[in-house]
Amino acid sequence: MNDPNGLVYLDGEYHLFYQHFPDSTVWGPMHWGHAVSNDLVSWQHLPIALYPDSLGYIFSGSAVVDHNNTSGLGRDGKPPLVALFTHHDPIGERSGSKTFQTQSIAYSNDEGRTWTKYAANPVLQNPGKKDFRDPKVIWDESRAQWVMTLAVYDRAEFYTSPNLIDWTYSGQFGIPGDDRLWECPDLFPIQVQGSEETKWILITSIQKGAPNGGTATSYFIGTFDGNQFIGDVSDQRWLDYGTDDYAFVTWSNLPASLDRRIGIGWMSNWDYAQVVPTNPWRSAMTLPRELKLYKTPTRYEIRTTPAPNLSELILSSQKMQPTRIRNEVILVDQPNRPLVHRIQLTLDRPEEGSVWVRLSNQSDEFLDVGFDQDKNEYYIDRTHAGAGDFYEGFASKHTGEIEIRNLCEMDIWIDHSSVELFADEGRCVMTELFFPSTPFDNVTLMADRDSVFVISNVISELRSIW
Repeated sequence: MNDPNGLVYLDGEYHLFYQHFPDSTVWGPMHWGHAVSNDLVSWQHLPIALYPDSLGYIFSGSAVVDHNNTSGLGRDGKPPLVALFTHHDPIGERSGSKTFQTQSIAYSNDEGRTWTKYAANPVLQNPGKKDFRDPKVIWDESRAQWVMTLAVYDRAEFYTSPNLIDWTYSGQFGIPGDDRLWECPDLFPIQVQGSEETKWILITSIQKGAPNGGTATSYFIGTFDGNQFIGDVSDQRWLDYGTDDYAFVTWSNLPASLDRRIGIGWMSNWDYAQVVPTNPWRSAMTLPRELKLYKTPTRYEIRTTPAPNLSELILSSQKMQPTRIRNEVILVDQPNRPLVHRIQLTLDRPEEGSVWVRLSNQSDEFLDVGFDQDKNEYYIDRTHAGAGDFYEGFASKHTGEIEIRNLCEMDIWIDHSSVELFADEGRCVMTELFFPSTPFDNVTLMADRDSVFVISNVISELRSIW
């Protein structure tokens, strides 16, 4: 599986659709897989929602609740769920056509359990652009219109509609001279924390040129004029500096009472997604994450933290009293039992050098998650974390930017083969895969200069979500 698709909330359920090929662990004819949750913590697999057909494979897209039944697809006075997706015609692609990707819809009148494809698909024909895909649709309440954001090679394009069926081109946004492939866009308004001000966010995933190589998810901050997103093309930010958070998109139709923007990403990188040493499964999602927009003295910025409900995964916690450590201290030691933990650390910034959390096993393999004071950056180093020969460059050290602060804060979520770092209250986020020969079962806090003062440290063991 890969990209999350069709994220929509309805009647207490979070729906997660995703790109899926059920017959292999490598990419093939795409379907929409389907899972649901009532809390973003525990998930239930449902049958495949959308299968390939005569128009092609089912590529990425979104889903909405058509509350006003603008599409006319509802039944018995209830609004339908409408999925909007890219039909990818492999025969047309092989023939050299530039119009092999079109936009189609499907609808459900039973809370997403069964789906009917619209008889007159596609609803948006391709105007002659080779890469024309991944529709993310929102309802623009102030203008009573649907807005579709499409990835069109090196830019986002926008279309509007009164009914989810008839679409009109309205504008575009891109970086002049950019030659990177854009995918999986997401456009939405978000209120600035602590104010009445609202800005618009355009998320787009990039196929190359990410901060640490390969693919990653970026965002722009701006406004929306009813036709197109307007922002600073020179100010591209990154939602995640790690190498393994791609195609991040957010849930639609969250009730106003929740007052939050929640999303999820695909936990891999197209550089090596099809060759990672996993069996019989291939790929996973990141933790669900909450996005908030802040205004600082110098700029606006999104901060990303784990969805609050994830605290329900905690089985038990231990707290360390404020203390000064020298060189190292063991935080977790559970021989032959894989780490599934959350490590929350708040430290005084070291005057020099680095402080890091080391995950290790009995095979002398280790992965470091840390902060380098001299370079003013967070990092994850998987150089010695196990298997890496399946892709040149996998076994390497990756870094994330931060602004200078007095404290060093790390919220680290550890699973069997992944680590997710939320540093400095979500200002710097990093997601990384790793593949040790035997499970990591030890966590050690280490410093390479004299000593570090630990203000707080909470170590929590987590249960499985399944």
